[in-house]
Amino acid sequence: MTDGMLPDFLDDDAVTAWTASGAPLVDLLRQAHTPGRLTGFRRGGRAAVLVTEPRHVHQVLGVGGDRYVKRSHRARPLLGDGMLTATGEAWRSQRKLLQAMFTGRGIQRWEHHIAGAAACVVDRWAERARRGAPTDIAEDVQFFTVDTIWRSLTDRPLDRETYVDLAAVQDIVAALPADVGGSAALPPEVESAIAALDERILRALADARVRHRKDGAGAGSREPGVIRTAGVGREPGVGREPGPSVLDRLLDAAATDPAYTDRLIRDELVTLLVAGYESSARTLTWAFVLLDAHPEVMERASGDASAVEAVLSETLRLYPTGWLLPRHSPADETLDGWAIPAGTDLLVCPYLTHRDPEVWPEPEAFDPGRFPARSPLPPGAYLPFGIGPRACLGTRFAMREMEVLLGALLSRFTVETTGPVGEPVFGINLRPAGPLHARVRERT
Repeated sequence: MTDGMLPDFLDDDAVTAWTASGAPLVDLLRQAHTPGRLTGFRRGGRAAVLVTEPRHVHQVLGVGGDRYVKRSHRARPLLGDGMLTATGEAWRSQRKLLQAMFTGRGIQRWEHHIAGAAACVVDRWAERARRGAPTDIAEDVQFFTVDTIWRSLTDRPLDRETYVDLAAVQDIVAALPADVGGSAALPPEVESAIAALDERILRALADARVRHRKDGAGAGSREPGVIRTAGVGREPGVGREPGPSVLDRLLDAAATDPAYTDRLIRDELVTLLVAGYESSARTLTWAFVLLDAHPEVMERASGDASAVEAVLSETLRLYPTGWLLPRHSPADETLDGWAIPAGTDLLVCPYLTHRDPEVWPEPEAFDPGRFPARSPLPPGAYLPFGIGPRACLGTRFAMREMEVLLGALLSRFTVETTGPVGEPVFGINLRPAGPLHARVRERT
């Protein structure tokens, strides 16, 4: 019986030794982890409970989404009051505004942007293959995902100068603490990168506002299917207007809702930029790491859309970008009979949940054959994009862009890495360290 009992806490000496070692947070979580049980540790006088059991994950993020909240957000210095960091009524209002653009049929409006960005990478790889020159897959897929989200935000393809400013987000994200108990101080160079990013975003906002006024009104006044003549830089053959850009929608909102100041629009754009490229770029990089080690899977996925989807699903199981989802209990709660005192932090860890041998036999093995699952998974057992009311709004967007690019590249090229693969880095996101150099060849 666990009714009213506190979770088992790691010995304080073990926490002290971990702190002194400078090891990543995931090492402490592995020490604290006991499958099937709630466990935790104390740091700096604060209690943190590790949540990995699928039914506990479901209770915290799913049915308990209103009781277990975000105490603060590790990325607030970067994201401000955007949708990821907002809470309460502000969050509900912001999510409602953008939800239709990223769910259901709304995802179709981005197909031409995804296709245009993917074509750029395919052309780049074709040129590298002709010259026999190596490429950096991590850089290539990052450019693709930044390009895709930038087109979706602004209705403009990405130029190299803009990319340099936007790609600095990865250095900012890498400097953020892995959990809410980490250091909040940012290095001066990161502060400078945020300032450069702000300048780029606000410049795009100013340009968009001019076009917005020139077009006469917002999204509601445009007739579907009409070519917008102000679309400088639009690719040949891409003329039909499937819907307003995200920035257009935000400017429409600003016309009627005083909450949408330039600062909030900036925060929403940066939030969507980070969420829209970081997870997809890291997942695509991990996918190529895994495929390089399993060439037979790479061959099966060539030209097979369902196999590509399975590869991505299994990659997200092994390397969920959002590997740690902190929550906070502002009031006394009971979780599956265990007492959760007010003020307790809860660390939901998809990385460990996805390695539960009761759900995933041979959990460390890369096996895309697990997907689609032959029987329904337990609620809370698989959450690469979170679950519950705060699940990622852009899940379908992310999956679609990854499927398009990975499918296009695998159907046309063979890939062989030419250097060592970096170790996993468990920061605010889970990413491979360093570049991923490879040689690509056209299939014959």
